Amino acid sequence: MGIVEAVGSGVASLSEGDRICLPFNVACGFCKNCERDKTGFCLTVNPGFAGGAYGYVSMGPYTGGQTEYLRVPFADFNGLKLPPGDEHETDFAMLADIFPTGYHATEMAEVSPGESVAVYGGGPVGLVAAYSAILRGAAKVFVVDRVPSRLRLAEDIGAVGVNFSEVDPIEAITEQTGGEGTDKGIDAVGYQATVSEGEEQPAIVLNNLFRTVRPTGKIGVVGLYVPSEPGAPNEDAAEGRLLFEIGKFFEKGLRMGTGQANVKSYNRQLRDMIISGRAKPSFVVSKELPLDEAPDAYERFDNREEGYSKVVLHPHAA
Repeated sequence: MGIVEAVGSGVASLSEGDRICLPFNVACGFCKNCERDKTGFCLTVNPGFAGGAYGYVSMGPYTGGQTEYLRVPFADFNGLKLPPGDEHETDFAMLADIFPTGYHATEMAEVSPGESVAVYGGGPVGLVAAYSAILRGAAKVFVVDRVPSRLRLAEDIGAVGVNFSEVDPIEAITEQTGGEGTDKGIDAVGYQATVSEGEEQPAIVLNNLFRTVRPTGKIGVVGLYVPSEPGAPNEDAAEGRLLFEIGKFFEKGLRMGTGQANVKSYNRQLRDMIISGRAKPSFVVSKELPLDEAPDAYERFDNREEGYSKVVLHPHAA
């Protein structure tokens, strides 16, 4: 997110001085997938791979966006105009990734008014996924995590916090849904999931969701899974193969959507919800720091330190 400093000759809709927010993924706007609003899987920007993104492994020659200046390809399509000034600054910053990704999870799970939703993972995406479920009218939303500050934030927005280091989340949620399980589920953790003792078990969240969500329910997966991970706990996981309880998944007639968010499908209406006062995703922002403090902030966030639920970085260009 930033102010346009200069525009190239091919740019028609943006001008110097415009305040804009960019999706974390880069898209062309005219390929088969972009035309179908699947902009996270653009077929143009990263030949041989469906999708491109700033500073993301395997997703093209696009350096990271947390910097003083950023070159924006296909700027007319990717740039989302924001009102001038500095109002809603931290809310609009969430439109680059966190808010659309959390909302994408609820879209894949098809969260509807009156439903119950279990969100595994209380990081920024999980918290905003829970918030998005509430915005969509969910009657009861559970957030499963073990970091107290994250669970407090979940409860602040009206969700029910479930500390998996204290209770079995499947049992706790089943008990609070009349023995039925939730209508919908969201994985906002991914392959680096751990059990309460701290051991990494890459498939634990998926398999827990299969047992948490009621028969014929739907699951949205925005937690990251990768085809290769050298630091994985076993050989299969290192090559992206997980012990997936397909029997339980099939037996219950569950459905599941996966993948990175198609940010362009959502960011315009989410922006307008912010402007109208209907949404305030910046509730996850705990600190605002200068860009040169990013390495320390990343380390503290990775260690789940109190006060580092989400950090907004402010570059100061010369």
